[in-house]
Parts: sequence; structure tokens; C-alpha cells
Amino acid sequence: MKDFVFVFRQAGSEQSNLSAEEIVTINKKWNDWIGGIAAQGKLKNYGAHLQPAGKVLKPGGIITDGPFVEIRERLGGFIVVTADTLDEATTLAHGCPALEADGSVEIRPIFA
Repeated sequence: MKDFVFVFRQAGSEQSNLSAEEIVTINKKWNDWIGGIAAQGKLKNYGAHLQPAGKVLKPGGIITDGPFVEIRERLGGFIVVTADTLDEATTLAHGCPALEADGSVEIRPIFA
């Protein structure tokens, strides 16, 4: 088995205008999806959900506000899964709630 990281990229728009009920619904989708991976014994590390604010340090000591401000999507978080192949890991990524909100899942092998 190999380890893979799922990097969740989300549309750059903030979700601050969501109602409490919408937030509960979205969180349930994420918990159900990740729980399904865990139920298969494939969840290696729950990872983290990242705050949208931050800083970016560039060569020459240049610091900008906010991560990746030059692109229209933001890094939303990550988890680590275990699978035999990249194809199997990609199959596990199907159903990710980020995909329903114009987001994406980047699937990357982790060096052993």
C-alpha cells in the first residue's frame, strides 16, 4: 500500500453567505464521504481544513496577503489516504463534496 494526499481546491469565493443549515448540510457531506473512506480502512490521516487567510512568502523576501491570491481557487484542506495504486486513490476521490461546488481534488503520491 502507498500513501496519497488529496488536496482540496475550492472556488475562490467565500462561503460566509451560507446559512447555518447549508453549513450543516455541507459538513455532513464531507463527514459522510471521509467516513466512507475510513470505513474501507483507507484513511491514513484526517488532514486539516485550512482557513482562507494567510501569507505567501516569495523569493527575495516578498510577502503577500492571502494564499495564492493570483488564482481563482484556494487550497481548502487535505487528507491522506492509502491505496495500492494512483488509479485506486483516484477512485476514492470520486464523490468528494468539493466537486459539487466547482472545486477539485488533486491526488498526489507521497514519497516513501
